[in-house]
Amino acid sequence: MTNISPANLSLDGGDPRKPSFQAENNIEIVGRIDHAKDRVVSFEEYMYYAAITRAEEKEANAQFIAARGPRTIKNVIKGRFSSGNAEQAASNSKVPNSLSVEKTEEKGHNGDAPQASESIGTENHGITEEQRKAASRAMRTASWGTIFYLITTDILGPTGAPWAFAQLGYGPGVVLYTVFGAMSYYSGWILWKVFCGLDSDRFPLKGYGDFFFRIFGAGARHFVNVAQALQLLLTVSVLVLSNGQSISQISRGPSGDSVGICFVACMVIFTAAGFLLGQIRTLQRLGWLANLSVWLTVTLVILCMVSVKYGPNYAAIETSFGMPPNSPIQTFAGTPPPGLATGGVGLVGSLNGLNIAVYAYGGALLFAALMAEMRHPMDFWKSLLIAEIFIYATYMFFGIFVYSYQGQYTYNPSVQGIAVYSVQTAGNVLSLISNLIAAVLYSNIGLKVVYVEVFHQLLKFPDLTTKTGKLWWAVMIPVYWVVAFIVGAAVPQFSYIVGLVGALFILSFAYTFPAWLAVGYWIKKDAMIEEEERFDPATNTYNYVDHGWKRWKRGFMKKPFFNAFNIFYFLGALVTCALGCYSSIESLRLAFESNIATSLSCLPPL
Repeated sequence: MTNISPANLSLDGGDPRKPSFQAENNIEIVGRIDHAKDRVVSFEEYMYYAAITRAEEKEANAQFIAARGPRTIKNVIKGRFSSGNAEQAASNSKVPNSLSVEKTEEKGHNGDAPQASESIGTENHGITEEQRKAASRAMRTASWGTIFYLITTDILGPTGAPWAFAQLGYGPGVVLYTVFGAMSYYSGWILWKVFCGLDSDRFPLKGYGDFFFRIFGAGARHFVNVAQALQLLLTVSVLVLSNGQSISQISRGPSGDSVGICFVACMVIFTAAGFLLGQIRTLQRLGWLANLSVWLTVTLVILCMVSVKYGPNYAAIETSFGMPPNSPIQTFAGTPPPGLATGGVGLVGSLNGLNIAVYAYGGALLFAALMAEMRHPMDFWKSLLIAEIFIYATYMFFGIFVYSYQGQYTYNPSVQGIAVYSVQTAGNVLSLISNLIAAVLYSNIGLKVVYVEVFHQLLKFPDLTTKTGKLWWAVMIPVYWVVAFIVGAAVPQFSYIVGLVGALFILSFAYTFPAWLAVGYWIKKDAMIEEEERFDPATNTYNYVDHGWKRWKRGFMKKPFFNAFNIFYFLGALVTCALGCYSSIESLRLAFESNIATSLSCLPPL
């Protein structure tokens, strides 16, 4: 994920089931259901309605496939570039266009099992339960093939793989990319199972924080959402830094002798473009940009592979890492010896390579949003499996190929390690286009999380759909980008800051948090006694036979080895996070001590 791809642009910038989405898109709201009061919603109630929704989706999906008929190349291509209206009509032709269901508000509740408070309407204004389900289902139109494509565009970012192999060597590189790839799939499998167990038409699960709210309560959701906001801010900082480097390389000309545009000014240029485009609050009907990002990535990979015959970019390596140029190119089966790895010496260098491998599989943050758009979420495992195999194969081939030609002089990102100026410039331009779109997307999501979590809920700022809220958005976007610029300019060492973001946040969302989620979900789920406990939809109550430690023990002992593995997985991910943070911080400290990295300098770091 070193080159971050805007996969969820195809999700039209938000959940179409929300009234705020409909208001911003000029959809007439006539039959809104007003919710009069809040009540407590238990974990078991979420599961009850999720089971009903999954059964209905299975039947609806079978009817859709029968009505659609056999697939042909023509209708596959046509569907790829359609807005989704045709698919929506095919899946549900009886959905009233003016129907809207107001988004429910959820609040944490203390007790043996964290619960949620959902707004449940008592007055439906003539709208039946079936119509309400149809309105929710109308926006779930994505097939598993489409989601495969979106997962691939979200995760795939191979330009850091060669540098990771240069720090690890062939053997450890292959092992780590294989292990992290397999565990990335396992984490996605966990999120899929939890989503299918807790999402329903009545209580749709829309974001990563919703997983934790429904199992651990409001405190866990706030923690996860804050971590998500920090990750997205640092991701934008990484993009400001990397694209500042791209602009600097372009400005220096083919000889590379001149300094070109002041490096800080290069980052300011990208930042200014970002906060101007960031004034767009919703990104509608831009699914084709996800298609474009794939072809941009493929083109970059081809450019990098073609350019290796001209040798590595010695000047960039010397400027960034201080490695003397023009030594014989060497590759290693195991860990490179001291002086032949730009990421550091011994364990530190290997851990920096590991961080890049972790960053490469980042993407779980968007899985909930992707599944929320699926016509049949039970098929998500197919999308995830094929995407992970394709991504893993790409990393293996591209990483080993470029490392074999450039050895210890491999650069990250690899497009900036191209020695030929014309090819390098073409690659930098392609990177600028795709990364600017990605940066705007992530700043959009990140600021919305901060606004909702802090300004709206705690400081009582107005909703973003109001006129005052829109004015606050216009003011905050430049501030957000300025903060991202300061972080990127203060730490101008791309590989190390990517490693720190990967270890602290990407690893947490891809490995640590899913393991934590798995422990809570299966213990609570398996603690339920099917023969003795029931949920009553008439009274919205669940008759627990016990509470506390006895219940938790029963849930754990239902699958003791599975739960123990998830605890071990969680602890292992925490240790890996700590080691990755240590290596990145130590490398940054050494870079500043040796004056290789300089904050807010006109001299480019490559």
